[in-house]
Amino acid sequence: MSQFAFLQPEFSPVYDHARRAEGVAFSDPRAACFYARLALETAVKWMYERDKALRTPYDNALSALISEPSFRAVVGRDRVAKARLIKDEGNRAVHDTRAVPPQSAATALRELFHFSYWLVHTYAKGAKPDAALQFSVEALPRTAQVEATTLGRLQEIARRFADQAKAREEAEAACAQTEAQRAEIEAENARLRAEIAAIKLANAAVPDAHDYNEAQTRDAFIDLLLHEAGWPLDQTRDREFPVAGMPNETGEGFVDYVLWGDDGKPLALVEAKRTKRDARIGQQQAKLYADCLQTAYGERPIIFYTNGYDHWIWDDASYPPRSVQGFLKKDELMLLHQRRTTRRSLASVEIDSSIAGRFYQARAIRRIGEAFEKDHQRKALLVMATGSGKTRTVIALIDQLMRANWVKRALFLADRVALVNQAVGAFKTHMPYAAPVNLVTDKQTEGRVFVSTYPTMVGLIDEVQNSVRRFGSGHFDLIVIDEAHRSVYRKYRAIFDYFDSLLVGLTATPRDEIDRDTYSLFELERGVPTDSYDLEEAVADGYLVPPKAVSVPLRFQREGIRYDDLSDEEKEAWDALEWTEDGEIPDSVDASAVNKWLFNADTVDKVLEHVMTHGLKVEEGDRLGKTIIFAKNRDHAQFIAERFDANYPHLKGHFARVIEHKITYAQSLIDDFSNPVKAPHIAISVDMLDTGIDVPEVVNLVFSRSSARRPSFGK
Repeated sequence: MSQFAFLQPEFSPVYDHARRAEGVAFSDPRAACFYARLALETAVKWMYERDKALRTPYDNALSALISEPSFRAVVGRDRVAKARLIKDEGNRAVHDTRAVPPQSAATALRELFHFSYWLVHTYAKGAKPDAALQFSVEALPRTAQVEATTLGRLQEIARRFADQAKAREEAEAACAQTEAQRAEIEAENARLRAEIAAIKLANAAVPDAHDYNEAQTRDAFIDLLLHEAGWPLDQTRDREFPVAGMPNETGEGFVDYVLWGDDGKPLALVEAKRTKRDARIGQQQAKLYADCLQTAYGERPIIFYTNGYDHWIWDDASYPPRSVQGFLKKDELMLLHQRRTTRRSLASVEIDSSIAGRFYQARAIRRIGEAFEKDHQRKALLVMATGSGKTRTVIALIDQLMRANWVKRALFLADRVALVNQAVGAFKTHMPYAAPVNLVTDKQTEGRVFVSTYPTMVGLIDEVQNSVRRFGSGHFDLIVIDEAHRSVYRKYRAIFDYFDSLLVGLTATPRDEIDRDTYSLFELERGVPTDSYDLEEAVADGYLVPPKAVSVPLRFQREGIRYDDLSDEEKEAWDALEWTEDGEIPDSVDASAVNKWLFNADTVDKVLEHVMTHGLKVEEGDRLGKTIIFAKNRDHAQFIAERFDANYPHLKGHFARVIEHKITYAQSLIDDFSNPVKAPHIAISVDMLDTGIDVPEVVNLVFSRSSARRPSFGK
């Protein structure tokens, strides 16, 4: 009889995976951890499909689903910790080449049992399991004889599961081609969500008396986080280490965990409190333990205190306590200790003017340095107009921080591959000694500066090598966010919560237009960035020139069409159109209706003719200068390209090209566009070139859509 039998009546897909995991817990622990994770993923995705309280995150990966704030609100932090533990044990099973011990399988199954109990208690229509039901390791099958599952087989199953899920989503999307079909499906989904909401509300009225064994979860989760940071905890003195000098009757105390350096001195200590208590109540006790260890060993350890769910780090020689996602690795802790004596004052380290030589760039670097050093802040926001050299400024900042021994490894994040490639090139030019690594194309290389897109970094956070996370929470000393704005905050804040690092945001958005969420991320007063240099200042100082707006004379697109304003010939054509099935002819069509139909050959032809005739020229007026046309969507961009080729066939399809992320070898197109003498000379963009692209030769921008960002140009 399976211990997960209560799942079978209404959650049979979850039950199937859980039962399979249960059956091989001792004979094949690796497979057991994998199938426990698969059961969890199946349950979580079921929840997202049916519970309207859950908001779909930026990605459908399990780590993103369980990190979504709405999921935490629905499930509760205790069960989120259980989900994370199951996920991490499953990831380890698939990626770690070392043997998986049976205890890991038993732990994953125990936490899956409790999560499954909550799932049924919360969402089931019918009978609920007895609150007294408890998971028993002793009841797990021990006699099953199966061949040990290989890593390759599990990885293939995982790929197949992901492919099937993707195929199912594509099939569902294909079945909803018409508006009527989409409306019908959405109505059915709404009905199901309403039904689930009612069931959930009714179930919530019944008290949940189940014992979720939170103390076991806490201990297992703390141990897992420490193991993932590379701490084996295999020596007696690693746990419950005795110290003398505590202010109590005996003068003795026992430190929950001590993390030792190679020299036998304590690098850090961990004080663990009960799950139902605030972790911060352990701060003073942990501080007293640090005093005792410092007296005994002459070295003050870094302080951690936790309740298994909330974790705090306190390097009381440098910063006040702050929340963290996990524990630091040995080399990261050693670096913190080393910096106590080797870190130089930033004011004493010159800024490399060959990288960033303009006065406002040096001012921005100094102000960030003051925020980090004098104010002991760990976050800064830099507002600089496009074209004023944000990338060079931050490269010079990183260079200074590295030479001052504030930063060993830095991470530069951008939202598109093209910007990652561009940043890597800039780092190679100005900081070749930092061995820049493009994580999008080269995920295994080591260096000091790493450049990545946000989705790539999200995937790498969960990467485990021999049970240790490659990118632990302390891996980077500095993270730079290129084009920091609301969507980055909402989609990828988990990255910034995970890494315990200094944080610098870059944006060209005027400081008064930056949203509240962005200032909140950087813990700044709204409207007051760390430093700013706006377009008006840059123009006044002669570093930038203002854009010159040219309105294409397409009156109908701006004002709409009125029948009475048409010529007699146009009225005749108007009357001949088949407007509606009942033959009714309108007196006018407003501008919004006209602009809904961008696929109008005459409109596009007129815009292209105006650009080719009146756009700024190069080569003594012989050729149109580099130009970006901003299209509404991919189909619109292709339509514009087709109309260009139809009107200018003598240019043989090279002059104007669509550049967007789905194009194969898009980067080679961007490289050609960035070359002053090579085609294409017109880039038709679908959001790919909207922010941060570094092509100084661009002299014309065409906004062939409803809205676009305000442009500025380098002089």
